[in-house]
Amino acid sequence: MTTTEFEIIKALAEEGNMRKAAERLFLSQPALSQRLQSIEKDWGTLLFNRSQKGLEPTPAGELVIAYANEAITKKEETFEMIASMADKVHGTLKIACASIVGQNWLPKVLKDYVEQHPDAKISLMTGWSSEIVKALYDGEAHVGIVRGQIDWKSRKTHLFRDSLYLVDQEIQTIEELKDTNRPFIQFKSDSNYYMEIQQWWQRHFLKKPGRQITVDQIETCKQLALNGIGYAILPSITLTGDEIVNKVPLLNNEEEFELTRDTWLIGYESSFELKQVEAFTQIAQKHAGKLQDGLKL
Repeated sequence: MTTTEFEIIKALAEEGNMRKAAERLFLSQPALSQRLQSIEKDWGTLLFNRSQKGLEPTPAGELVIAYANEAITKKEETFEMIASMADKVHGTLKIACASIVGQNWLPKVLKDYVEQHPDAKISLMTGWSSEIVKALYDGEAHVGIVRGQIDWKSRKTHLFRDSLYLVDQEIQTIEELKDTNRPFIQFKSDSNYYMEIQQWWQRHFLKKPGRQITVDQIETCKQLALNGIGYAILPSITLTGDEIVNKVPLLNNEEEFELTRDTWLIGYESSFELKQVEAFTQIAQKHAGKLQDGLKL
């Protein structure tokens, strides 16, 4: 039965009269009688007994009337839910995020997001920035949060810029790196980040670090440096400011940071039109604005 047929059954049951039901449905009596016969043919049984007194539902008709009423009520409830969705954020927000940001900044953003939009769901993957771009290309994420210089032709919004520091328990100046025997602790990252570190080193020193330790995660790198095993170059987003360790800014002759790292929100324009993505973007930009001053240790 179609929605119109449900309404016909409902009107006939409530009016109990063919003429009144026809007027209610804006149909002629012959047209309504023909429609009822077609409906009864579909069900394979008589739904109403006709008499001079009007229409009386048969036992089978009572079942069909209940079914029709339930279907109409369900339709009305569904329309109400759709209308309410216009004012609420629903659906799944799919984010692909650079691991550093996912560990140190994104949790606070998502905390606000789920509190403000409890009906929304979140799907989160983390990885290197190159992996984030691939996830967007493959349709596995609505938006990506990436680090560094990313070639992205569609929508690209700057979130924040953090600076890089030399972190060590003993070394207090950049000049000390020339003679130190302490190991340089590095973490695996995308090629752009690694290249920037290497280029900075080459600008300041004639030879490679004497000893090196390479780990697979930035958090491991940080903990090794904080525990005095060696020195590391870390972005300020990973540092709270409460660490008991020397944090030496990597400045140039103009007292400006030589090494900085930009964080971007990227995605296709069509994704940003989704209500859950729009809501996340607003919260992320608000947090990014607050963060920028806090990154100056």
